[in-house]
Amino acid sequence: MEKNIVEEFNDYRAKMNEKILGSNNKVLKRLFNLDTNAYQEGAVDVVTKELIGMACSMVLRCDDCVRYHLGKCHELGVTTEQIFEVFAIADLIGGTIVIPHLRRAVEYWETLQG
Repeated sequence: MEKNIVEEFNDYRAKMNEKILGSNNKVLKRLFNLDTNAYQEGAVDVVTKELIGMACSMVLRCDDCVRYHLGKCHELGVTTEQIFEVFAIADLIGGTIVIPHLRRAVEYWETLQG
């Protein structure tokens, strides 16, 4: 059975993160830890942080980051309507160059939705 884009992304990410963290490089471990801690519950709730992360990732045109944040948003119960509002903001801020990333993000979100 062929893997879908979500399974491929998650499997590859897990495999490479294991290799990277397995290198026992203190700077890389601290960077990963900083990223993890930035998205923890705080004065800003976790859903809002993930939506901000997704919007920033779209503007920066990082498909891997967009996929990661979409996966987290899906786990957190974010609605399609909320996702598309954030897509609209990201495209407004990033301009038309973000549209190809929007297409891939919509495809990924639809796959997450099943």
